[in-house]
Amino acid sequence: MKFANEKNISVLNNLIETCKDGAQGYARAAHEAKDPELARVFSDYATQRHQYIAELQQSVRAVGGDPEKHSSIAGSLHRGWINLKSALSSNEPHAVLAECERGEDAAVQNYRTALTEAELDLTTRALIQRQAAGVKEAHDRIKQLRDSVTYAQK
Repeated sequence: MKFANEKNISVLNNLIETCKDGAQGYARAAHEAKDPELARVFSDYATQRHQYIAELQQSVRAVGGDPEKHSSIAGSLHRGWINLKSALSSNEPHAVLAECERGEDAAVQNYRTALTEAELDLTTRALIQRQAAGVKEAHDRIKQLRDSVTYAQK
């Protein structure tokens, strides 16, 4: 039981890092966006990820663990948000959306992994499933915007 609990804490903390990387990436994109619609979308997703972080932290505490307090540089590299800075400097909406989608690809995969590899209690599994659906929805919306006529690569 103790091993399963430690594994679950590790899985939850990994998702906290994933969400922190996403929140930081979206906040940065919202701050730099010149297009008001994109700024609002990015800001909304940053807020969503902050909410997910709070829920995951509460879940870690509920099983007796210590929540992850920082996103990781290595995590950012792995999760695809590291190239956002160069995309933002190009001031090209399509490039920014492509980098956001790359970050979301990694987030979607991390949630899938959490759901398949961990022996989660029902409450934790339900939380992760709900958040995974929100992350997938964000991914699909970002991809749709990236491919739209409005933000197509010129």
